[in-house]
Amino acid sequence: MPVSFVTLVFILVLFASFLLVVRKSYRPAAAAPENEVADNLPAELAWRATPESRRAALQELRKREAAELSSYAWIDRDSGVVQLPIERAMELTVQQYRGRR
Repeated sequence: MPVSFVTLVFILVLFASFLLVVRKSYRPAAAAPENEVADNLPAELAWRATPESRRAALQELRKREAAELSSYAWIDRDSGVVQLPIERAMELTVQQYRGRR
């Protein structure tokens, strides 16, 4: 019993000293990497450079998606695949499934 108690105390002291050393010597970086200005980014990643550029890229993406949701376009003319406004696509889907009953 005394040997296991001494071992337990030794392990606790060892752990406490480790925590003390880490606490005294650890210095976090001044700026977090995600807040630093990015340099030398490739063109496809330039939108990630700043919060403003990410916000602008998101607004552009949402505008493009809204246009796609409300317009007609050819996806593949050869195979006859078209892009329909979402409202019209839902109407056609409802009509198609009603006809199967």
